[in-house]
Amino acid sequence: MYKPAVIEAPSVLGLRPSGVQELPTALLATGLAERLGAVRAGRVEAGAYDPERDGTTGILNAAGIARYSVALADAVGAVLDRGLFPVVLGGDCSILLGNLLSLRRRDHHKRYGLLFLDGHTDFYQPSAEPTGEAASMELALATGRGPVPLTDLEGRGPLVRDEDVVAFGFRDAAESAEAGMQPLPPGLRAIDLDGVREVGAPVAARRAIDHLAEGGSSGFWVHLDVDVLDDAVMPAVDYRIPGGLTWRELESVLVTALADERAVGFDVTIFNPRLDPGGTLAVRLAECLYRGLSARTGRGSAAHAGAGPDQFAARDAESQTGD
Repeated sequence: MYKPAVIEAPSVLGLRPSGVQELPTALLATGLAERLGAVRAGRVEAGAYDPERDGTTGILNAAGIARYSVALADAVGAVLDRGLFPVVLGGDCSILLGNLLSLRRRDHHKRYGLLFLDGHTDFYQPSAEPTGEAASMELALATGRGPVPLTDLEGRGPLVRDEDVVAFGFRDAAESAEAGMQPLPPGLRAIDLDGVREVGAPVAARRAIDHLAEGGSSGFWVHLDVDVLDDAVMPAVDYRIPGGLTWRELESVLVTALADERAVGFDVTIFNPRLDPGGTLAVRLAECLYRGLSARTGRGSAAHAGAGPDQFAARDAESQTGD
């Protein structure tokens, strides 16, 4: 079992100051860290937001994101050095770069994978991204596609290889094709929402993890953009798209992924508390994360026993519309 360490990473340099920066505060206010028995490992603040696209890269805040990625990698690396399990609360999806940089630094001979849970594939190039937001490009950038300042951080080249990535649960194929997004490369494993539904979320998740374990991988990072959830149950995101995973499906994926001893870290992005004025979605999201992370920490059995099955069933009945 691994003790989790929470790092707050409220950067919106890859998006805009829409409210996503309040994600860590909202989730921690639910008592998530205390329930997990997590160490509070600090907060990495972002620099000033510049609303003008960089003239060289075509990306908003490109230099700021590069600096932030280095600082976040320092924080994640310090947690890993202590033998703890990093749980990084974003922020927008561009924080993925710092998380993966922390792994790339550890040993250049080792390979790490990425389980990419997102309603979108985020594989845009700057020329096709209307506003230059890196939060629509982070998977492309992480695999080495895009401007050098963000694809060659610290001179380390791509942060992850195509064949060490599984894009899971996305449903934006038509939208991204219409916008001119570059296609996913053949070597990158893609399991879209229909693919998940075809075999069921637990089986699809197991296949994704088995793929990430192939070829001598040293472990994998789990990235969660909460817009992978069904828009009917998670409307508090900046770019909404119909459909998505149910709460139970996401929980089963997280349990499968995070219970695997090869999982080395986890991040959560894009939840916007300003779109959740009553705070009910923050509570439900925290419950989902707790159940998934409990598979890693070993706290789940006691917690479920203390709460009782009827209590959890009641919560599901109230909050899992569309299950």
